[in-house]
Amino acid sequence: MFQAESRLSLLDRLEAEAIHILREGVAEARNPVMLFSAGKDSTVLAHLALRAFYPSRPPFPLLHVDSTWEFQSVLAFRDAFARKHDFDLLVYANEAGRAAGLNPFDHGDVYTSTMRTDALKQALDRGGYDVVFGGARRDEEKSRAKERVFSVRNERHGWDPRHQRPELWQLFNTRLVKGQSLRVFPLSNWTEMDIWLYALARDIKLAPLYFAAPRPIVDRGSGLIVVDDPARMELRPGEAVTTRSVRFRTLGCWPVTAGIASSADSLSSVVHETLTAETSERQGRLADSVDAGSLERQKREGYF
Repeated sequence: MFQAESRLSLLDRLEAEAIHILREGVAEARNPVMLFSAGKDSTVLAHLALRAFYPSRPPFPLLHVDSTWEFQSVLAFRDAFARKHDFDLLVYANEAGRAAGLNPFDHGDVYTSTMRTDALKQALDRGGYDVVFGGARRDEEKSRAKERVFSVRNERHGWDPRHQRPELWQLFNTRLVKGQSLRVFPLSNWTEMDIWLYALARDIKLAPLYFAAPRPIVDRGSGLIVVDDPARMELRPGEAVTTRSVRFRTLGCWPVTAGIASSADSLSSVVHETLTAETSERQGRLADSVDAGSLERQKREGYF
C-alpha cells in the first residue's frame, strides 16, 4: 500500500483524496449542493466533481450566492462554465438587502452579514440541502485551519469548533440529527500553490481576473481596487482612476477586493510569481485586514 501511494505525485494524491470526499459526501447525502463562486478554488472543485462522477453528470447543482457586487467578468465566466459542463446553476441574492441599497462602501459588516451570510442561509433553507460542498482550504486563514473536512452545522447553520468530530485516518462521521447539516471541504488539505499547479496540469480555464491585464484602478492605500462598475464606484477625496496592469489572487466583492500589480498573464507565469510572493493570498480581502476575527465570527453565524 505504501509503495503504491509513494508512486503517486502530490497532485495525484490530493486529487484522489478530493474525489473520495466528494463520493463519500454524495453517498451519505439526501439533497447535496455545491457552492460555486467562479473563483479558482470552486472552479477546480467543480472540475474534480466532473472527474469523480464521470461519465454521469455530478448529482447536484451549483449554487452561487450573488452579493450584487460581483465582478461582471466573473458572472460571465460563471454562466459560461455551467453551460459548457452541463451543470444546473442556481443563483440566489438577498432581495431585501438589495432593495435596501446595502453596499460595501457604506455598510461594512452589515452588508457582508446580509448579502453573504444571511443570503447563504436563506438559499440553503430554501433548497433544503443537507450536504453542502465548498472550496475552502485550511491554509487560507486561521479560522479555516480549524475546520474539519466534514463540518457539522446546527439548525441555524452555525459553526462551533468545539463540537466538531474527530477525523482520524480519514474516517468521516456523517450522521446528522434533525436540523443539522454538513459543510464538506474536499480541498481542505490543498494550498494556494496546489490549486495553481493543478489548474496548470489539467489545463483548467480560470476566470480572466486571475491574469494580468491593464485595468482601471483606484489606489486605496492597502490595495488596488479595480473599478468594475464606474457608475457605482465611490471615490474618496484625492482619489483618481488610473490604468495599471493588475491581477487577483483571490476574488470577492469588487469594491473590497484588492488586486496586485503584476505582468503574469498566463498560468505558468502566475505559478512563478506566486512562488516568489511575500504576502498572503487573502491580503487582497480588505475586510480581513480591518478585523482579523471577522471571518471566524461570520462562520459562527453561518457563513461558509
